[in-house]
Amino acid sequence: MDRDNDLLGLYEVAELANVSRTVIANWRNRDPGFPKPLATLRSGPVFQASQIHRYLKRRRKNMTHVIATINLKGGVGKTTTTAALAEILSAEFKKKVLAIDLDPQTNLTTMLIGDEKWGQLNQKGRTLATLFEDALRPEGEPKKFDLDATLQRGVSPVRDVRTLDLLPSSLDLIKVQDRLGTMSSGLYYSNNPTDLLRRATNRLIGNYDYVLIDCPPNLGIVTLNGLRIADGYIIPSIPDNLSTYGIPQIQSHVSDFAENLGQDIVELGIVITKYRAASTVHDNTVYRLCNDENLPQVFETMIPEANKIAEAGEHVPTGTVRQRWGYAGQFDALRDLTVEVMSAVEEIG
Repeated sequence: MDRDNDLLGLYEVAELANVSRTVIANWRNRDPGFPKPLATLRSGPVFQASQIHRYLKRRRKNMTHVIATINLKGGVGKTTTTAALAEILSAEFKKKVLAIDLDPQTNLTTMLIGDEKWGQLNQKGRTLATLFEDALRPEGEPKKFDLDATLQRGVSPVRDVRTLDLLPSSLDLIKVQDRLGTMSSGLYYSNNPTDLLRRATNRLIGNYDYVLIDCPPNLGIVTLNGLRIADGYIIPSIPDNLSTYGIPQIQSHVSDFAENLGQDIVELGIVITKYRAASTVHDNTVYRLCNDENLPQVFETMIPEANKIAEAGEHVPTGTVRQRWGYAGQFDALRDLTVEVMSAVEEIG
């Protein structure tokens, strides 16, 4: 094929990239490096094939994978799973990782930087709460959010975790979220309350291999800000009726939100957490989840219920991720899960 002369429409570009046309449209909107069309015909834009091939080669090498973690029920291991994935991606797989804590409980933040450091940042307004508070300030009032000052580099109490950064949360997000729905739409509807995080972090995201977003246990505006920048999402869940009850609601809400945006937010899968092998309820629930064709896939690796994993919620200095997450098979399970998640996100491009 003479790539210098060949032209490709959106359908051919999507076919070449092995993704949907919606994904291509999303890349065009998000990525300033996407090739400009040579012309726009009645049937749509056309691109030079050689430019598309170079772009796809570069993208496969340098792509940032953005994953949201969500469950409508608290206490299911959502934050713990996010922290473990982030630290293992950094220490074991040498990936550059950004953790974004959108949960007002701030557990991911304190796991990674400790209570004292969080208190200092919160007092100075160096958390994501300030970003959302800025959107509520009267027009003309100075904005206070400073991305560079808020970004915490080289976090985690684990010595071997060297490439993990954090955008911290705040308890103030609880009261802020309730007010975001009342914010002014702005001139030409430019103030979209679900687009605040994307606009603030757009120049930052591409610096990382993985971005992990810990969402609140609801489907409110702060959660939608996390989903807005996500390529896909995982649902950590204890295998019981109460913890899995809201999964269809998550699927439906995220699907409708993504369709409205004109982008794909892929269901990566359900992560079984706090699994007890001796529990009939757990085994029956896992069987039901695995055999329900309407639900996302269930990752093969199940994370056991273990005191060591619960203890990892404390900000205690350790040398290795194995030491932090447990020698008795707990770390091995979390590492296996990380491999599964990496494989799942790489499939979606």
